[in-house]
Amino acid sequence: MSKDAASFFKKQNIEFSADRIFIKGLGGMAHGLFASLLIGTIIKTIGSFIPGPVGAFLVEVAGYTTQAQGAAMALAIGYSMQCPPYVLYSLAAVGIASNALGGGGGPLAVYVISVIAIFCGKLVSKRTKVDLIVTPAVTILVGVLAAKILAPPIGQLAVLLGDFIFWATNQHPLVMGIIISAVMGIVLTLPISSAAICAALGLVGLAGGAAVAGCCAHMVGFAVCSYRENKLNGLASIGLGTSMLLVPNLFKKPVLWVPPVVASVITGPIATCVFKMTMNGAPISAGMGTCGLVGPIGVVTGWFSPGEAAAAKGLTAIAPGVMDWLGLVLICVVLPALISLLVSDLMRKKNWIAEGDYKLTQ
Repeated sequence: MSKDAASFFKKQNIEFSADRIFIKGLGGMAHGLFASLLIGTIIKTIGSFIPGPVGAFLVEVAGYTTQAQGAAMALAIGYSMQCPPYVLYSLAAVGIASNALGGGGGPLAVYVISVIAIFCGKLVSKRTKVDLIVTPAVTILVGVLAAKILAPPIGQLAVLLGDFIFWATNQHPLVMGIIISAVMGIVLTLPISSAAICAALGLVGLAGGAAVAGCCAHMVGFAVCSYRENKLNGLASIGLGTSMLLVPNLFKKPVLWVPPVVASVITGPIATCVFKMTMNGAPISAGMGTCGLVGPIGVVTGWFSPGEAAAAKGLTAIAPGVMDWLGLVLICVVLPALISLLVSDLMRKKNWIAEGDYKLTQ
C-alpha cells in the first residue's frame, strides 16, 4: 500500500486488521443479537407464563425485538468498528435488508455485508460538502446492493454448515460432543465472539447443547480454579462475566488452559450422550456460557418456547423432567467446577501452575 493510500485510510479511520474486522466486528454482532433477539426470547418466554394484559404486552414487545434484530446487529457492528455518525445510522437499513435476504443465515449475512457497507461509507465520509446526503446514500445503496447479491448465498452456506454440524452431532454425539464443547469453550475465552459464531451457524439441538457445555466449562472452570488468586471478585467477574479476562495470563502460560479444557472434553459428551441436553432457544445463547446465565436460560426458554432455528430443524417444546433439570445444573455448573478444581489442584502440586498464575491484571 502506498503512503498516500495509507494516510487516506488512517484519516478515514479505515483499518484492515483482524482486531477491527473479526474481533470487534463479530463482538458487535453478538451484542446486537443479544440486545434484540436474545433478550426478546427471554421476555417472550416470561410473558407466556403470565396471564392477562401483562403477559400479552411482553409477547408483543418480543415481536418488536425480533423485527429489530437485523438493524440492531448492523448498528452494533458499526459502533464496534468506530463508524462516523452518518455511516452508523445508515447501517440500520443495511442490516434489515441483509437479515431478511440472508434467511436462516441472516446473522452471518448481516456481518459480512455490514463490513462492506462500512468500508464504502467510510471512504466518502466527510469528503464532500453534502456529507448528509452522500454518506448515507453510499452506505445504504452499496449495502442493500451487496445484500441482494451476497446475502442469499451467504445465508445458504451458513445454513448448510449448521445443518451438517447438527446432523453430525446426532450421528456421532460422543465424538461431536467432545469436539464442539472443547472448540467453542476455547473460542469463548479468546477475543472472538463464540456467541456470534453459534448464531451465524444456527447451532441448536445437541450441537447447541454441546456448545453450552463447553462455554460453561470454561467460564465456571476458570472462575473456580483461579479462586485462590482472585477470590469472590474474580469468581463473579469470570464466572458470570467473561473468561476473556484471563487472556493475558493464558498467552503468557498456555498450560493454564488445561483445567477448563479437560472439563469441556468431559461435560460435552455427557451433555450429548447422557442427558441429551439440547439448545432449542436462540442459537446465540449456546455461545454465551454462564455470562449473565444466558446459556442455561437459553436451554430453559427453549424447552417451553423453541426459537425459529430450532423449529426449522423439527425441534419442539418439551415438558422438562427431573433429569433435564439435573443435567442442566450438572453440565453448566457442578461438573465444570469440580473437574477444573481437581485438575488445577493436581497441576499446582506438580508445580505446573504456580501461585499467582491466574491473578487478574488490574
